[in-house]
Amino acid sequence: MRFADDQPGAARRWRAGALLAARHPGEAWQVVRALLAGKRVRARDRAAILWGARHALHPPPFAAGKAEAVPGLRVATSAEILSEGAGPAAIVVLTAPGHRLVPGAAPAIAEVFAAEPGLEALYGDALVLGPGGKPLLPVLRPAFDPDYLLATDYVGPVVALRRQALDRLGLDPSLPGAEAADLLLRLAAEGLGTIRHLPRLLSTWSPFEAAPPVTPEVWRRSRRALAERSLAGVGRVEEAGGVLVSRRTLPEPPRATVIVPTRDRVALLRTCLESLVARTDWPEREIIVCDNDSREPETHAYFRELEQRGLARVLPCPGPFNFAAMNNRAASEASGRLLAFVNNDVEAIHPDWLARMAGEALRPEVGAVGAKLLDAEGRIQHGGIVLGAGGLVTHAHRHFPGDAPGYLHRLRATHRVSAVTAACLVIEAEKFRAVGGFDAEAFAVDFNDVDLCLRLDRAGYRNLIVPGAVLHHREAASRRWTPAAQERHAAEVARLRERWGEALAADPWYNPGFDPRSGAYLRLRDPIEGNPR
Repeated sequence: MRFADDQPGAARRWRAGALLAARHPGEAWQVVRALLAGKRVRARDRAAILWGARHALHPPPFAAGKAEAVPGLRVATSAEILSEGAGPAAIVVLTAPGHRLVPGAAPAIAEVFAAEPGLEALYGDALVLGPGGKPLLPVLRPAFDPDYLLATDYVGPVVALRRQALDRLGLDPSLPGAEAADLLLRLAAEGLGTIRHLPRLLSTWSPFEAAPPVTPEVWRRSRRALAERSLAGVGRVEEAGGVLVSRRTLPEPPRATVIVPTRDRVALLRTCLESLVARTDWPEREIIVCDNDSREPETHAYFRELEQRGLARVLPCPGPFNFAAMNNRAASEASGRLLAFVNNDVEAIHPDWLARMAGEALRPEVGAVGAKLLDAEGRIQHGGIVLGAGGLVTHAHRHFPGDAPGYLHRLRATHRVSAVTAACLVIEAEKFRAVGGFDAEAFAVDFNDVDLCLRLDRAGYRNLIVPGAVLHHREAASRRWTPAAQERHAAEVARLRERWGEALAADPWYNPGFDPRSGAYLRLRDPIEGNPR
């Protein structure tokens, strides 16, 4: 994520915006119409489609002052704990130079620990302060995610712990600058207590006024040591774009079945399949094309070519279009241990896309794995699915620049999400079948991927997005929005709300401090009235 000073100048943005509006007058008029009608949220969404999206996270005012002293709660740096011990306090809040609790934070922390006896660690949100103490950037964190923490320290040094946990595990002096992250990861590996995120402002960070406790190089070495320890010698750690990427070694990569549903649109299909054949470096794979009543001679000629060349098997799937049923049928006939569901409007870019996704999907605790998808303009089409944003569900960071780091590096770091799109989804066949596959009756076309991922989550699996796997997705290029399709879509929306309404209201991997009515990571919710800013 960029600071405000790193954004293009206003004059440059206006010139670029005017050029785009001139090239796309229809889309520009939609923005104007929404503004004239007083529909600000719709206008913002339309503007994002036309001009692209960027963060508009203007920090609200906050109550400055000294944090209260709370009996039984000690605030100390890692260095102080290592030299003096944890002391008698029941709750210890680890901190670092430049980080301070805000007024009300200490009582809130103590209250949560008192109410939750099984809680062993707690962290919250933060506010970065610029020169003179001016609010600069909000740090709104998601629920605890060890994969995300290994990739980038999204939690930060301010972590509250029960002293028993600190006494039991201790701080590792060989990891200067990463002691808190290491402690949380070891605590999570124990699986005994809980680690919770408290979605409220607990601390401020003044990076311009306090020197870090260790040099950046020492901190990077500590972070890398953590990531390498987690791999336990069965992989390697790469640094890319400020995050750490864990590449797991697969001594015997299992067979993968790539499933591509289609109906005619042979040019689209050809681009997809040729990219999969030429740019997939997985050694053992098969491709199944699910044909839903294609009629054009060119399509059938291409099918014959595919089979004659041994590039793909064409599986007839006649009847009314049912995306979920077609994929289920192909999965039932697949010979691969891995299933890779790929839309016919997706194009592979880099040969390692499947290897990156498979390395995560083959972990026993992982369910569905998604990729970062770019639209025809080279912007983000999919960076995971966020529940509740945009009124129902939405793609994270949609319309952001394709090379954007994302909020807290979420377009670069592998991390947990509630769901991923079936436009490019990799999962072990055994896990897919264990939860019943896609629900073809309730979600024939839309939301079958969301429903599948939520059932995987309920079964105890983690769904991940792997931004290192990048593909193009010309979303809905093969879809026609007829009145019947719109009616079916409305019915599937109703079924999704009925089945998963409670989950849709609170996505643990998306902070509630963001505006729920707009695209993901665009703007903040009003902190006082609870309305979008």
